[in-house]
Amino acid sequence: MSLRGDYDPDNIFAKILRGEAPCCKVYEDAHVLACMDLFPQAPGHVLVIPKQAGRNLLDTDDAVLAKAITRVKKVALGVEKAFSPDGLILTQFNGAPAGQSVFHLHFHIIPRFEGQPFDRHGRGKPADKQVLHAQAERIAAAIREEEKEG
Repeated sequence: MSLRGDYDPDNIFAKILRGEAPCCKVYEDAHVLACMDLFPQAPGHVLVIPKQAGRNLLDTDDAVLAKAITRVKKVALGVEKAFSPDGLILTQFNGAPAGQSVFHLHFHIIPRFEGQPFDRHGRGKPADKQVLHAQAERIAAAIREEEKEG
């Protein structure tokens, strides 16, 4: 079995990218969209979704990956500035057995705090939308501040 199967253009991230489904947007440019995870593993959990279609890292063009990872870093710096976590988890899953539940390449940025419980991927509860929007604005403001300073 190959991890590089057919791409489903009706997956939820494709719908979000086309504006057919809502999200709590954090950052967007020509290459990626970053939004809050609706089932966060911790407060400030963000997803970075490349705009080019691809099931996972293994079937995505290297140029797309290069642009995506620089945006992952940009958003991670914003999360760090906005939440001051003790650590950050940056992760990406390839295939259902590895934990991938949406088959469009995406990266997770998850703030970690000493002593704070950590939900497992895909097992958390849906977050309050108002809380997510407030977190998204905090991170977006931190990214804008980082861009001005950089």
